[in-house]
Amino acid sequence: MEILKEYFLYNPNSPLIFTEQIFWVFFGIVMLVFSLIYKNKAWRNGFLFLASIFFYYKTSGFFFSILLFSTITDFGIGIAIYNATTQIAKKWWLALSISLNLGVLIYFKYAYFFADSFNRMIGSQYHPINHFADISNKLLGTGFRVDQILLPVGISFFTFQTMSYAIDIYRGHLKPVRSIFDFGFYVSFFPQLVAGPIVRASDFIPQLFEPYRLTKQQFGIALFWIMNGLIKKVLLADYIALNFVDRVFGNPGSYTGFENLMALYGYSLQVYADFSGYTDMAIGIALLMGFRLPLNFNSPYKADSCANFWKRWHISLSTWLKDYLYIPLGGNRGGTLFTYIALGFIAFFVYMISGSWAVLASMALFAALAILTGMFIPPAKRWFTTNINLLITMLFGGLWHGASWNFVLWGGLNGLGIVVYKLWRKISPWEDKTKWYNRLIAIFITFNFISFTRIWFRSSSANSWDSMKASHDISSEWSNATTMLNQLVTNMDFSVALDVITGFAPVFGVMVLGFIIHWLPESWKNRYRYFFANQGIVVHVLVAVLGVFLVYQVMSADAQPFIYFQF
Repeated sequence: MEILKEYFLYNPNSPLIFTEQIFWVFFGIVMLVFSLIYKNKAWRNGFLFLASIFFYYKTSGFFFSILLFSTITDFGIGIAIYNATTQIAKKWWLALSISLNLGVLIYFKYAYFFADSFNRMIGSQYHPINHFADISNKLLGTGFRVDQILLPVGISFFTFQTMSYAIDIYRGHLKPVRSIFDFGFYVSFFPQLVAGPIVRASDFIPQLFEPYRLTKQQFGIALFWIMNGLIKKVLLADYIALNFVDRVFGNPGSYTGFENLMALYGYSLQVYADFSGYTDMAIGIALLMGFRLPLNFNSPYKADSCANFWKRWHISLSTWLKDYLYIPLGGNRGGTLFTYIALGFIAFFVYMISGSWAVLASMALFAALAILTGMFIPPAKRWFTTNINLLITMLFGGLWHGASWNFVLWGGLNGLGIVVYKLWRKISPWEDKTKWYNRLIAIFITFNFISFTRIWFRSSSANSWDSMKASHDISSEWSNATTMLNQLVTNMDFSVALDVITGFAPVFGVMVLGFIIHWLPESWKNRYRYFFANQGIVVHVLVAVLGVFLVYQVMSADAQPFIYFQF
């Protein structure tokens, strides 16, 4: 009985994640049942929907009800939008979908953020109450805490998917599915449910009705991606984090500027290996079941500009923000009413965090001057609104990552990086990237800029299950980021460099190896991927066994959550 409880009941200390052995037991059972029913598409989709709900329950507990709520409401709203006979009715249904999804997202993810800002603004001591827990306790007799709002794992991913479904139906790009099991399967597909990639309904839903197919080469590629992701996560990301990066970021004031700089470089590799490692495994697992997930990373540290970086990093989020936020704002065509609403929203929150009317007045003055300039110089108006649209998109992209002003600042810095590059490339004498040395310099500058902005990103990131479930201490995040910045500027002591490199030789060796592999030409990577994929089953099994053996020899005793689980 105890063994059954361990397998079937939620245990917060044993989540069902890719690096845990219990996940592969779960996946083996799923594949066994899948092999018996895969020819019947209705049974296949329904079974995978139920398996995905169980997976999310084992990962997040009672929060699976939030996933079911989003699934049921957007399934009905999608049909209502499609059947509506007037454009105004379609808009009202779409508004309801966006309001419900954003309402759920804001409540669970940003309640402490809003409360903290509100308290700073008026000097109050308001603490958010978990009303969902309170209602459950009263109606169902549960014992959930009401003084703490926990963050459902992956909530930003599945709410964005359900919103895009309703928007695409409204735009006429998609017809609604007629089975709630099919729609539920799309929303909850367990390989990508909790950390992406964000899957568009128009890309994934047609696959629900295709027959299962998996060639020998596709099987090899799927196995390659699973092993590649597992090695990235454990041998790169976790090893670097546990043995160096977490120590420095945990107390940056105790380390020199050189050590902080190395930790920044290490974190850039860690967050890439962690997040891309998850999506590699998700792509491989999905492919074994005959489903194709979108590419989410394309060697981002080969980017030669900040703009190019965001075409290579978290591609599913970048394209989502472009299609569903940047373009509706007006894109590069100019401003819309939505632009000015978003500007007002940002100005309000800047005031909330600063608590200063002078800051708000300065922003209003800047906006007035920009409008006046546009009235007399029309090209300036288009330039201004285009770049404001871009900055708004990046600011909201930062806020998507978490309830912290550090994330907003990080998003704003990346937006400024894109704007500055757009200006610089018009006058730069080194813009010709066909010359290898120009491209090398551009990659070096871009990588260092992206790593620099992660001072604020990492200071806002939780890295343990306990810290993910704790309420946010927003003010302390500023202090940690400022301390690291101060060490980088005032205490860059290179005299300790040799001792640091020697003392952490295995860590730096792994970092160097990781960056070398990352910067290999893509043609080389494709060559060894397909060389492995085209080998026989004996080679596949031997490599998989060896890889798993190495991974679990290195893996730490405590499960290290994927960084993007908290988003």
